[in-house]
Amino acid sequence: MEDIVLRELNEKGEIPNSLEFAEQHKFDVKAFDGVLKSLLVTDYVALQNLDVSEIELTEDGKKAVDQGAPEYRLVSLLKVGEEKSKDELVKEFKDDKELTLATNKAMQCKWIKSSKTSITRTAEEVKDETAKALHSLLESKDPNKHDKALIQDLKKRKMIQIKQIKYYKVSKGNSYKTKRVVEVADLTAEMLSKGTWKDTAFKKLNTNAMGKEIATGNFHPLWQMRDEFRSILLELGFEEMKTDSFVESAFWDFDVLFTAQQHPAREMQDTFYLSEPATCKTLPADLCEQVKKAHEGGSFGSIGYRYKWKEEEARKNIMRTHTTPCSARVLLLLAEETKKTGKFKPKKYFSIDRVFRNEATDATHLFEFHQVEGLIADFNLTLRELMGIIGEFFKRLGITNLKYKPTYNPYTEPSMEVYGYHPTLKKMVEVGNSGIFRPEMLLALGLPEDVSVIAWGLSLERPAMIHYKLDNIRNLLGHQVPLKFLKNNPIFCLP
Repeated sequence: MEDIVLRELNEKGEIPNSLEFAEQHKFDVKAFDGVLKSLLVTDYVALQNLDVSEIELTEDGKKAVDQGAPEYRLVSLLKVGEEKSKDELVKEFKDDKELTLATNKAMQCKWIKSSKTSITRTAEEVKDETAKALHSLLESKDPNKHDKALIQDLKKRKMIQIKQIKYYKVSKGNSYKTKRVVEVADLTAEMLSKGTWKDTAFKKLNTNAMGKEIATGNFHPLWQMRDEFRSILLELGFEEMKTDSFVESAFWDFDVLFTAQQHPAREMQDTFYLSEPATCKTLPADLCEQVKKAHEGGSFGSIGYRYKWKEEEARKNIMRTHTTPCSARVLLLLAEETKKTGKFKPKKYFSIDRVFRNEATDATHLFEFHQVEGLIADFNLTLRELMGIIGEFFKRLGITNLKYKPTYNPYTEPSMEVYGYHPTLKKMVEVGNSGIFRPEMLLALGLPEDVSVIAWGLSLERPAMIHYKLDNIRNLLGHQVPLKFLKNNPIFCLP
């Protein structure tokens, strides 16, 4: 087929109708179409898409040509003036529907009259104009050469259908040759050694083609953002804290942070308590005494909470509700180092790790999430420095629309909630909490009186939602995360 096409183009310059050409040479139409497409890819030929409308008889149309139209067959079953029941006549038709259609058409032609149960022939002479029209359509299948009303009527009666016949006008392509040259994809060592590459035709390289997708693992978008957070904090001079304990005692999670033992956050509805082991073995005795004094009767200029502090409550084991216990531990070490050296050295610490809250999940809340915690210990720190460092941190993430709202925290005073604008939700969402640690906490740990500590705890997930434009936190972390999102998400980068 290929050689015949190329020879025909060489002799006549074009093939006006590919279907007629295939029929003339008795080619299989589908196989011939494949040959033309193959020649088109190598630019041996150019194809112009053409199509033509053609009338095709349906099964009902073919039956009408062979046996007569239904209305003609109905009248032919009756003599002039003869009456027959419909139950008797229906036996000569496919079903009740065909008889009904034949009856309606015959009545339009005024050949019969019909009652509910019978049909009577009234016309003496009848002509099957429908079969005659179908015969004429077989002679010329072009619908444009026939009456439009006739075509519409026969289509409505489902005796014909209009089929679109597609074909090509074939002409020479830019790479046309009388004989197709097989192009080679690869340059081999044998071609180079024998020099045959000089006379070999090579396929053109498609530099726009996509390479084969490699099955690899992917970094979770949340993990990518965690690394970006970590890099920013290290650039800002922060030192990373140890956060390797998911289980904490209530002493470190609450009591050291000057959170009263009757505080609602300690309720089962907000905190996960462990059943085994239910309590920790030891507490630091000196610090325990200082915490007890701060809670019960007050110290360091405070009147405390004025209740009986219970060590057994402080010993209860919980899943940590925040990473601030890690901050308390490093501040205790900093206080001990200050006592040894006699000189306080300002420090910046941060941590990024998981925390657990016993709360219902929704579009912006999970019971297991990540907290980004940072603190600066230095002299004479104020809210100005706190807002400055938070603003700089988010600025490096590309989030500049921030708002601060006064709030209450047991262990910071003053305290502020931090909100960032979410472009998908089109509203401000809470991204963190912050404040200045209270003297009841810092002095109990043993830090000098003139040392201030500004601190903040930020959610990792919510800024990630803002960056990735997600409206549901469950699409970022947990079993509902779409695998396509993990695979296709680009590496996190700053604007």
